[in-house]
Amino acid sequence: MTSPTTALPAAARARRFAALGLGLVASLALIAGVALRNPPDASAQGSLPEVDTALLLAVDVSNSVDDTRYYLQIEGIAKALEDPGVISAITNGPQASIMLSIMAWSDRTEIAMPWVRIASAADAKAVAARIRRMPRINGQFTCVSRSLRTIADKVIPQIPAKANRTVVDVSGDGREDCNPAEPVSDVRDELVESKVIINGLPILDGSEAATIEQWYTDNIQGGNGSFVIAADGYGDFERAFRQKFIVEISGTPLPGRHAAVR
Repeated sequence: MTSPTTALPAAARARRFAALGLGLVASLALIAGVALRNPPDASAQGSLPEVDTALLLAVDVSNSVDDTRYYLQIEGIAKALEDPGVISAITNGPQASIMLSIMAWSDRTEIAMPWVRIASAADAKAVAARIRRMPRINGQFTCVSRSLRTIADKVIPQIPAKANRTVVDVSGDGREDCNPAEPVSDVRDELVESKVIINGLPILDGSEAATIEQWYTDNIQGGNGSFVIAADGYGDFERAFRQKFIVEISGTPLPGRHAAVR
């Protein structure tokens, strides 16, 4: 028996199939629109990983940081990740993992390395190799307030994990010189109110070497158990960073004059 569709002339069949196709496209578009207006519940997409610490390293790339100084900072971070003590601190926490990101800051900010999870020695060494391959980022002025504002508004809210502690690690060799609209300490206090810990690694080098550590303590350091550890020049960055890294990851209070509750 011939079906009604095959009985139609060829031109009529073509028009009918075209109409059916347009109807299918319209239906799919309607379904897609409903899905966009009503996205799936976050729980249906899988929960975020849990980590002990989400650590953002904010590295100074202003015009006082030449290629040699930049290399000393980046190599110091990479070597710290390869250090057995640092790896032990990472893997012996309750969640045995951390999230790490690196931001270059000056008069502008740029994420040099997006958030990455480290949960083993192999992970740490792979991230160290990745850090050494990061392209050089340049800047001009030392805009601390603007950089902390970017961290507060755009970086911290995007952490792709549930972290027991969120730490921002600011390193640099100079104080604010961008005439900011809001004081550095005000943005610092806002971050602290949201339970972010901010530690400082001032690099004692150049014209501000005698006063930069105190400026970091007064304006950048903040949060429960926060601290400032100074590097005695760029050549001492690796030592200071490794010490600070272990404390930040483990959450163990740093004894002596560096530790504080702000």
